[in-house]
Amino acid sequence: MNLGSPDSTNVGDVKRYLDEFLMDKRVIDKPWLLRALLVKGIIVPFRAPKSAEAYKSIWTDKGSPLIVISKQLRDGLKKEVDEPVAIAMRYGGPSPKEAFDELLKKNADLEEVIAIPMYPHYAMSSYETAVEYAREQHKKGKYRFKLTTIKPYFDNEQYINALCETIKPYLEKEYDQVLFSYHGIPERHIYKGDITGQHCLKVADCCEVRSEAHKYCYRHQCWTTTKLVTQQLGISNSKWGFSFQSRLGRDPWLQPYTAGRLAQLPKEGVKKIVVVCPAFVSDCLETLEEIAEEGKEIFLHNGGESFEMIPCLNVHPLWVGTLAGWIKDYVSGNNEMILS
Repeated sequence: MNLGSPDSTNVGDVKRYLDEFLMDKRVIDKPWLLRALLVKGIIVPFRAPKSAEAYKSIWTDKGSPLIVISKQLRDGLKKEVDEPVAIAMRYGGPSPKEAFDELLKKNADLEEVIAIPMYPHYAMSSYETAVEYAREQHKKGKYRFKLTTIKPYFDNEQYINALCETIKPYLEKEYDQVLFSYHGIPERHIYKGDITGQHCLKVADCCEVRSEAHKYCYRHQCWTTTKLVTQQLGISNSKWGFSFQSRLGRDPWLQPYTAGRLAQLPKEGVKKIVVVCPAFVSDCLETLEEIAEEGKEIFLHNGGESFEMIPCLNVHPLWVGTLAGWIKDYVSGNNEMILS
């Protein structure tokens, strides 16, 4: 289950998609009336035409890259497991209901569905909303089968190994820095997710000080992924950076901002950069357009000399094998990757 995509690059389709996406109370967590005024009255009318142009720059003959890659991942997974596989999106189609119905057609006696959110890190605006939406549709449809969910896998050994293997070939060339760019979220989402109420963004080096808050802390989980990858690949502390992209609105979001770092790094002597986006497991608008196109332009315009974006896991054999492994482990009785 992934984020979703507009049906086409037409402004009308992009408007519908953005409206559904941004009206989600876990994405813009404002009271409904204020959210509606912001989304329907300001954001969507002004953003849709620009977003449509951005989608056009990455659209393929087969459609949205995110949907195309999701279908390829589904097909790859089918070859590795005995169970039928379907895809679903949080926004747009196919919906979880459509996926459930597709699976039922293949097995009328279906007893259990394993949902795998395509979000390694926990955030209310990504992982949580996808899981809750699937649960809502499962309950509303009065399905008899059980719905089980894979938990966030930001520190899972197999996920980290697959991520490292996608990065490794890009480290063979000369580079000054590897920038880990994660999707940003508002700081208020971090505060809301802090079950202790007194740790996240309040304690010095909060991401490295052990706390129960880390179970739901997006920033800590992104930080952990970065540390595990850099340690496994032997990337020295002086040769990697950490930032957040895709900011929306004027409220403070997690910092530093990727666009700002890309503009500043050449002035700090970083002329050759490699960017990886571990929050995304499938290439999409935020990686192909925001980073590979816009980010590259920012970096080179400000004095950078070499810019490379590492593709997401997409359908890398190790990633497909990782997903298959989680399913096989669960079937054999191992609940380690199951959301409690």
